[in-house]
Amino acid sequence: MSDTVSPPVPIDPMALPDKRKFLIFGVMAFGQFMALIDIQIVAASLNEVQAGLSAGPDEISWVQTAYLMAELVMIPFAAFLAQALSTRWLFVLSAGLFTLASALCGLAWSIETMIAFRAIQGFVGGAMIPTVFATGFAMFSGKQRAMIPAILGMVSVLAPTLGPTVGGWITDAAGWRWIFYVNVVPGALVTLLAFMVVRVDRSNPKMLGRIDWVHLASMAVFLAGLEYVLEEGPKNDWFGDTGITAAAWIAFVAFLLFLERSFRSDGPIVKLTPFRKPTFAFACVFNLVIGFGIYAGTYLVPLYLGRVRGYNASEIGTTVFISGVIQFLGVPIAAGLSQRVDQRIIITFGLSLFAAGLWLFSYMTPDWGFAALFWPQAVRSFAIMLCIVPSVGLALNGFAGPELRYASGLFNLMRNLGGAIGIALVNTWLGDLTRLHALRISERLGAAPRIASDTLAGLAHMMQQVTPDPARAVLMAEAVMGRVVAREALTLAFDDVFRIMAWLFIAALVMVPFCRPPKQVSGEPIEAH
Repeated sequence: MSDTVSPPVPIDPMALPDKRKFLIFGVMAFGQFMALIDIQIVAASLNEVQAGLSAGPDEISWVQTAYLMAELVMIPFAAFLAQALSTRWLFVLSAGLFTLASALCGLAWSIETMIAFRAIQGFVGGAMIPTVFATGFAMFSGKQRAMIPAILGMVSVLAPTLGPTVGGWITDAAGWRWIFYVNVVPGALVTLLAFMVVRVDRSNPKMLGRIDWVHLASMAVFLAGLEYVLEEGPKNDWFGDTGITAAAWIAFVAFLLFLERSFRSDGPIVKLTPFRKPTFAFACVFNLVIGFGIYAGTYLVPLYLGRVRGYNASEIGTTVFISGVIQFLGVPIAAGLSQRVDQRIIITFGLSLFAAGLWLFSYMTPDWGFAALFWPQAVRSFAIMLCIVPSVGLALNGFAGPELRYASGLFNLMRNLGGAIGIALVNTWLGDLTRLHALRISERLGAAPRIASDTLAGLAHMMQQVTPDPARAVLMAEAVMGRVVAREALTLAFDDVFRIMAWLFIAALVMVPFCRPPKQVSGEPIEAH
């Protein structure tokens, strides 16, 4: 039967058999996992990609940046497309084109083609992320619905966490092109299954003729420009660089135009009406903070292990693996609590525990490995689910129908924006604080010249066992001492950054008393109107 019969017979996704619901949700959740893991799957393999494509160091970062920029644009746009095309066809096109773009990335013959194919991959794959949230909330209710934010929250956190590790293993085993080819078979399977089983609403093709192209363009320029500023800012002295300044101004103007079209357009592609509900607005701010903590924390620990401990991708993966295990164990606990306890109490406990986990990281030394990082990672990872589950419930339980789609897109956008802002800020803080601590250590060494000279003399004596030349031994000793100072300064900077992030989560607790848990809305088909 066609999805566009006239007059359309409404589809009630809650009336579907449970087996069918679980199959639909499983297929869509796996598609979301694919789209999210590919954000970071190239992180551990950028050197190999750079060498394989003869790219420059300034060009290779765009392999990740292009994907993120394009994905940010699609996430809020997906709500409009799901109504126009139907959830089924949007997901089929998204998964199919994502699979094709993955294959093209593996076939890329230059850095320019790689960047173009990665942008396409991020754009088409981004539609799967908010669509599965909206569909899950439309199909399930009660205890079953409580599992949706827990499962999708785990996917949202686990996929970016595993990305660098999986990418590193695949690159070591088969070459960097296979980090893209590995998507082809599962992507084709998701596309086929989505075509066969995902029937939860009907299309409204007439909406495609009412697209406000100015609204779409202004949103794309704003989000892409913001991502560019956040990605390139830490590398180029932020607004000290004319290119960053120009991009920031263009993004700001595009944002004002986007707001104007959101309120005055006859056919806006993104509706901001969900923000009329204060609880949704607060939940979005929570998600911004949570995204900040998740992505920045996921980024900082492997960075510490690589830059301070000198771990390779395999060793990093083994060390951070505990995060995924604890997140998995926390899913049923968080889902169960959300049915029995006020969501404000859960998120208060979750944010506090997350802050405690970040604070534990602030005691790192240059010698920390798996054992020392176990409890900080375990506390933070368990707290993630206690933050995500209630925030999703606060955000989406009060919506149904098309408005649920828009709320899902905006809510997911906030988490990704929080992650982009978080990584940019921690990079800036890390650089500034490292220089500050190096200066302070140098000042203390200068204040105790005897200790410094004795240490240097001892190192030089040790170096003479390697080289008989006294002058060279002194130079080698100075180099070793410089590396020790740099490593200590960097470790102290990591500690400070984790402490700042912990205070951010504590500050977010101020908003909890202003949230009123919305009544769960159920039974309304997610039909395009």
